[in-house]
Amino acid sequence: MLQTQTPAIDKTVKIFEFLSTNNGATFSQIYQGVGLPKSSTSSLLASLVAHGLLRQEKNHYYLGLRLYEFGSKAEESFDIKKLAAEPLTQLRDTTQLTCHLGVQDGGSAIYLLKLESPGAIVVRSWVGKKLSLYSSGLGKALLAWLPESAIDLYLPDENFETFTPTTIKTKTELKNELALIRQRGWAYDNAEDSEGVYCISAPIFDKNGNVIAAISASGVAFQMTPELIPQNARRIVDTAKTISDKVNR
Repeated sequence: MLQTQTPAIDKTVKIFEFLSTNNGATFSQIYQGVGLPKSSTSSLLASLVAHGLLRQEKNHYYLGLRLYEFGSKAEESFDIKKLAAEPLTQLRDTTQLTCHLGVQDGGSAIYLLKLESPGAIVVRSWVGKKLSLYSSGLGKALLAWLPESAIDLYLPDENFETFTPTTIKTKTELKNELALIRQRGWAYDNAEDSEGVYCISAPIFDKNGNVIAAISASGVAFQMTPELIPQNARRIVDTAKTISDKVNR
């Protein structure tokens, strides 16, 4: 039986993903961690270094600055970040919560923008951080308006990994919650992704009614009491609508 070879682009992406979570790695660590043959890994690393996509210092490899250049250009071309900045800043100032803008990136959500709470409460997050689609408020807001077939594609397993005692455990449970999210217009993360951190999220729609991004506001228990949740949710939904209107002008 013929074995299909892994395309070079797939190997490259695996190396980038490995180095993004391992800040500097040796040749042996890379080919063992990524699961690629020694010979092809060696030539591929040399080529990536030559093009500035990786940086080599002594025996260690790091992501290259050319990737930052490409990332900056991609970010510049994604206007929603600019359109969302002012409304999201107003939301942050009004709620005193840490606010984010994010999009779906395959089977994850990813932060494009973070506005830190002006208060003393610090939510550990950063631009570029990836989130679970099923345990984060942002992820659930991005999923809720997708067709069921897409949800099954991104989340093929029935049982989910749990991160906290309140994490949703099954796809059936998630789909029931997504129906509620569509009905009320916003998603809630009940400390499901990170213990002690609560989040409300609402989607941003394009002119065809497709969800293209979502915003969220995160805080700790005293900032998300049963009395404050409806009030915060209204503000977040209103802000998401403002951004949607700006996107669709």
